[in-house]
Amino acid sequence: MLQTKTEAGVILYRNLLRPLCIEVMIVQRVVLNSRPGKNGNPVAENFRVEEVNLSDSINEGQVQVRTLYLSVDPYMRCRMNEDTGTDYIRPWELSQVVDGGGIGIVEESKHINFTKGDFVTSFYWPWQTRVILDGNSLEKVDPQLVDGHLSYFLGAIGMPGLTSLIGIQEKGHITAGSNQTMVVSGAAGACGSLAGQIGHLMGCSRVVGICGTQEKCLFLTSELGFDAAVNYKTGNVAEQLRELCPAGVDVYFDNVGGDISDTVISQMNRNSHIILCGQISQYNKDVPYPPPLPPAVEAIQKERNITRERFLVLNYKDEFESGILQLSQWFKEGKLKIRETVTNGLENMGAAFQSMMTGGNIGKQIVCISEETSV
Repeated sequence: MLQTKTEAGVILYRNLLRPLCIEVMIVQRVVLNSRPGKNGNPVAENFRVEEVNLSDSINEGQVQVRTLYLSVDPYMRCRMNEDTGTDYIRPWELSQVVDGGGIGIVEESKHINFTKGDFVTSFYWPWQTRVILDGNSLEKVDPQLVDGHLSYFLGAIGMPGLTSLIGIQEKGHITAGSNQTMVVSGAAGACGSLAGQIGHLMGCSRVVGICGTQEKCLFLTSELGFDAAVNYKTGNVAEQLRELCPAGVDVYFDNVGGDISDTVISQMNRNSHIILCGQISQYNKDVPYPPPLPPAVEAIQKERNITRERFLVLNYKDEFESGILQLSQWFKEGKLKIRETVTNGLENMGAAFQSMMTGGNIGKQIVCISEETSV
């Protein structure tokens, strides 16, 4: 088998260090190999795996961690561009390690807050099998909150769960007992699958999900308690919604944007509310966020006084702790069902990202890097 330049370099480096008796730790990482372009579809080949040397010592304030689980999320699509279009998310750099939500276990610590064996998380975790991080960038997590399912901290008991919960609390204006109908697009995804359940828990009398396969529709209604589901790839979405939401739509949890959202908004009631969580159908297009509505739909929004405000969960950090405790309580009580699509191996990060962006996942898309939770 032919060696790549990286592999040859690693072998040479090992041979040079062997006489010096220096321990070398070689780790794998994923870097951004190419950009799909603002109007392009991301593919697995936009990423590549490399081997690099990890220092065998850490400085004061640092920790060495072994990666257990990594997250891929729709918002990452904008990080593949040279300009993310936002001031709070930085772009990934070509040939540099990619980062995102991650969970790991501390193997060595020189930070006062962490000891060997602690489980930690970060929103900017490098896609790397092992990594040395500034301890101030990490948060300790309690496995008891998720009954030992550590990957849930990247999904239902993490940022997607908080986004769904706080988004509904802050922008949904749900009043228990008022017979409100909620529609969720991207309903079988990481946020959508939680939002529908939370809508019921907070008092919506009817929840209808929109997704792209019959399997997902059945999942929503038979496992998650949605009252009905629409497969947007079959039949007429507008007609199905009129049948399933006879009293109109009061709350719309919008994950996708585009034609589907235009259809939903057209059936929303006066003084209703849109929770603007994501616009995944628009992420491969060079358009501003949130994308402007077509003139006819914008006219409906204004005429019916429908709120459509940008929602950013990072603006509600003071609610994170109580939100995590609430999500954990619902999960433990069996009121919040959690589903994951798990891919194994760092080498499959790119494939997992591509699949997630094309609807290949049900629930949260997770990549398992290591299942060994002891040090």
